[in-house]
Amino acid sequence: MIHRLLVAWLALACLPSLVLADEAAERVAGLFPGVGVANVRPAPLPGFFEVRVGTQIFYVTEDARFLIQGELYDVETTENLTASRRASVRLDAIEEMGEPTMVVFAPDSWSHTITVFTDIDCGYCRRLQREIADYMALGIRVRYLFFPRSGPGTESWTKAEQVWCSPDRLDAMTRSKAGQRLTASACNPNPVEAHFELGRDLGIRGTPALITDSGELIPGYLPAAELLRRLEANGG
Repeated sequence: MIHRLLVAWLALACLPSLVLADEAAERVAGLFPGVGVANVRPAPLPGFFEVRVGTQIFYVTEDARFLIQGELYDVETTENLTASRRASVRLDAIEEMGEPTMVVFAPDSWSHTITVFTDIDCGYCRRLQREIADYMALGIRVRYLFFPRSGPGTESWTKAEQVWCSPDRLDAMTRSKAGQRLTASACNPNPVEAHFELGRDLGIRGTPALITDSGELIPGYLPAAELLRRLEANGG
């Protein structure tokens, strides 16, 4: 009985601070149009909230008066806490998009997975695809998301839709990046627009853009052997 009363008292004692925290989070969220309270959480820095806008991370005082934009480091561990948070955000966003919406080249067994924002007409994207067997031979699985840089209503956008709408997407991706014209018509639904918007949310500017198992963003093409060394050195 005494134990239950103590638990109840502690819960009531914590209630005012939780309400204050909620009010502070709402106040902080109000600084960023379109950003909800769900994107605000206590920061590792005491007295601050973390605000996430896409993959941008801001730190705002609880009274919403002061804002810091920059990298937050733990001096004891030397960890870049901001970079770690951005990596986590990328992985969560990709997981939410879902692998069934991707075009996946996978060996029989693999040690690493990279998720690649790709443009059918991008020269280095085509080079990566020409060497896809090299990546798979080293145990690297490649998951493609569409990011036609020219945007909706363009030829590159249509090519991305045609790849998705082809009966054999792996073959269609290979042939389209080799410059062959596909005959498949655009179909709905298709994930091209969702992939494109995700890329913009994650701050993707060019292609190919590689996101590793650990959430690291690697802008640009890397040969298979060099990529494997980087993956193994960085744990993902």
